[in-house]
Amino acid sequence: MEAIYILYAIPFFFILIGLEYWYAKKKKKNWYRFNDAITNLNIGIGNQAFNLFFKFILFGAYYYIFQNYAFFEINAGIMSFFLALLIFDFFFYWAHRWSHEVNFFWGAHAVHHQSEEYNLSVALRQSWFHNIISFIIFLPIPFLGINPLIFFAAAGFNTLYQFWIHTKAIKKMPDWFEFIFNTPSHHRVHHAINPKYIDKNHGGMFIFWDRIFGTFKEEEEEPVYGITEQLKSWNPAWANVHYYIEMIKIAFKTPKWKDKLKLIFARPGWLPDELGGYQAPKEVDEKQFKKYDTNAPFGLNMYILFQFVLITAGLALFIYHFDAISTFYKVVFFAILILSTTICGAIFESKKWSLAAEYLRLGLIVISLNSFYYYWYIDWFAITLGASLAAFAVFFVWITFSWSKLKEFNTTSPGL
Repeated sequence: MEAIYILYAIPFFFILIGLEYWYAKKKKKNWYRFNDAITNLNIGIGNQAFNLFFKFILFGAYYYIFQNYAFFEINAGIMSFFLALLIFDFFFYWAHRWSHEVNFFWGAHAVHHQSEEYNLSVALRQSWFHNIISFIIFLPIPFLGINPLIFFAAAGFNTLYQFWIHTKAIKKMPDWFEFIFNTPSHHRVHHAINPKYIDKNHGGMFIFWDRIFGTFKEEEEEPVYGITEQLKSWNPAWANVHYYIEMIKIAFKTPKWKDKLKLIFARPGWLPDELGGYQAPKEVDEKQFKKYDTNAPFGLNMYILFQFVLITAGLALFIYHFDAISTFYKVVFFAILILSTTICGAIFESKKWSLAAEYLRLGLIVISLNSFYYYWYIDWFAITLGASLAAFAVFFVWITFSWSKLKEFNTTSPGL
């Protein structure tokens, strides 16, 4: 259900991102960086690809509880939807809050906060694993009699609502709106790494949960965005696993077993006394804060942009045809999407292995497409074979020529 909402919303997302970019340029504001925005969107593509597989588990678990253990069923017409919105957002508040206060949950949710910019593309930068990890927090809802279709419609609406609040273009909404709803001003605070702003404003649609439970903070000085320990990578795969890898490293260094277990549920920044104890967030100055950045030749950037358009089209087709294709092709297309986004990040970082990996990816796409169409269409070779080979040749020459313009390789970025 939610995947279909997102599919239909994709064109509107890009239109609004384009308008925000145009507005920023008109106002002479540097709100967008190409490598950052593409990475945000590529991580979002991976999120949607993962969700296609998770949806059966999530919907199945919800439906099973609703059918067998619901205390009652709410049948109040359109009011059922508005009630579901309110109930969902209440549970979202706690799921979101615990995603900031518990290491295990933060490891997934941190992905959404890694960007050091704040624009509409950040709204689409969503963890590959967070939904499957945090969904358990929402499982009390089916006991309350919210129909599964209404629940997932409310969840989708909540997700779409949160898109527009990821912007600097809107300073403040009317006072009554600011008091009830989550707004760009409230959510800018949430994304900040200034110590006074950290772990504030967790509501999804409604901000009054934060006012009630003591986590509300008004926006004052300009926030600094990102996470307290910079990611310093454009690699979507590394972005999604890096915090868990750091947790594993800390666990190996931790001498006591009880502290190894505590690490999973402790607040981010917690360390055992033997490793220095709790590491409080440091003060940051917007003017002195240095954002992570890399420079790629113009030809490489245009190559990545073109590939991104194709990857996005591939995701849309994947969502639309997901239920019709075999498990084998589901896995193949999923792997190609994830590989494609990861290699884009590696190219941004000028990783030595990324050129060979891109050749391999292009070859895999040619083989996969022709294999797919061979089984679906008798005359597959009339168009697909020639077109895919021609595209491979063009992309091969394009990436090879652009790669030759690199001055040096990147050996400092962490991860893959």
